[in-house]
Amino acid sequence: MNNHPVVVIGAGPAGLTAAYHLVKNGIKPIVLEQSDTVGGISRTEKYKGYHFDIGGHRFFTKVQEVQDLWYEVLEDDFIKTPRMSRIYYQGKFFQYPLSAFDTLQKLGISESFLIIWSYLEAKRRPLPVEDNLEQWVTNRFGQRLYKTFFKTYTEKVWGIPCTQIQAEWAAQRIKGLSVKTAVLNALFGKNDTKTLIKEFDYPRLGPGMMWERFAEKIQEAGGEVHLNTKVLGMERQGKRITKVIAQRDDNLIQIEGENFISSMPLNLLVQKMNPSLPDEVVQAANGLKYRDFLIVSLIIDAPDLFPDNWIYIHASEVKVGRIQNFKNWSAAMVPDASKTCLGMEYFCNIGDPLWSKTDAELIELAKQELEVLGLAKGAVVEDGVVIRQPKAYPVYDGDYRQHLEVIQNYLQGFENLQTTGRNGMHRYNNQDHSMLTALLAAKNLLGEKHDLWEVNTERSYHEDFTKEEWKQVTSSEDDNNLTVVASNK
Repeated sequence: MNNHPVVVIGAGPAGLTAAYHLVKNGIKPIVLEQSDTVGGISRTEKYKGYHFDIGGHRFFTKVQEVQDLWYEVLEDDFIKTPRMSRIYYQGKFFQYPLSAFDTLQKLGISESFLIIWSYLEAKRRPLPVEDNLEQWVTNRFGQRLYKTFFKTYTEKVWGIPCTQIQAEWAAQRIKGLSVKTAVLNALFGKNDTKTLIKEFDYPRLGPGMMWERFAEKIQEAGGEVHLNTKVLGMERQGKRITKVIAQRDDNLIQIEGENFISSMPLNLLVQKMNPSLPDEVVQAANGLKYRDFLIVSLIIDAPDLFPDNWIYIHASEVKVGRIQNFKNWSAAMVPDASKTCLGMEYFCNIGDPLWSKTDAELIELAKQELEVLGLAKGAVVEDGVVIRQPKAYPVYDGDYRQHLEVIQNYLQGFENLQTTGRNGMHRYNNQDHSMLTALLAAKNLLGEKHDLWEVNTERSYHEDFTKEEWKQVTSSEDDNNLTVVASNK
């Protein structure tokens, strides 16, 4: 194909954001996507009129420019969705993010005493190092609360012991709670907990609606978005990419470009380079690990089962890790008001026994586990569909940072290649962070200078704002000190 000013690999939030900003500034990129739909892990799947979110994607951010893009592109199809999520543990529902007072109250007097004692012991004799998640959580909450609410679920999600997950993941993803504050509240009848953000923006027909609209606007402005186009190789001359070799249907095509923006997984990017990159870079790429994911969506003959958007399942007797209630995200995602659609989420690895089950076996498993949990008592499961998502989550194991540093240092030497997004940077981030890195990548091509790897992701969930604080942080963002907050899950 003819020489293109910019070739964008991947039509998820990162790739489409970069392409959209470029067409707004008169540059017409070509976007290559291997699947048959846009949105990546933020896409929306459809089945018999039902819409399924791949994991649940809220839209809120501290980055004003990202929020402005959402409204600019989706316009009136944004709705306000009430936020509610809880933890299901031992037949009870616990607030999430965890409220220490609620947690201790529901666990009972004796267990609460043991948790507080464990917490005081951790404060009196903290572990001397915090290299892994277990050490990080234990030092802050005590060993007993760690084993109750962190260990089992986290290991279900990641498939590895908490001792093999880096502490930085915990610092980035786990919202703090104060056992000390809970005890003082109980003794003196106070409640100083700040009000959680009670609602968030959400596309009327699921997050994929946003990315479909992005793709439409890119093409209306003269850019190209090609689906079912799998990148097989990337030709280079030294530290400069010259063209992409791709497969579309049964045809091989060559796409030449001046600049390249990639959101494909880093290990695949390295493997597709021709000539091959140095052995140490290839070995580092091969060392990066991912967690895969599948969702079994069940259509249930019941109008209302529970009020949550999603529930975390801390029950060791079932394999399901989280349950989405799509009707509570947007009623428009369920075409029949007398029905409910639940997404039973399973975390696994490609090739393991769970992933290898047939769709029929997975639907039957989901039905059985829903019955065990008692979350749809007396309701009939009428239908179901399975959706599989490889490489859903970059794994923060003990070796990942060393591997990532090798790859990052080498790729930054390329003259015309930038990597963005969750898999393009091997960061377990959220869609607003993916969009921000892509936006800055596009701005780099327009003459600005931004280091994408310096965009800050070392933050917690930051949902505990009062309304006035929320207004303040969203209206006074410092462009030189961008801090991204959670926009999904």
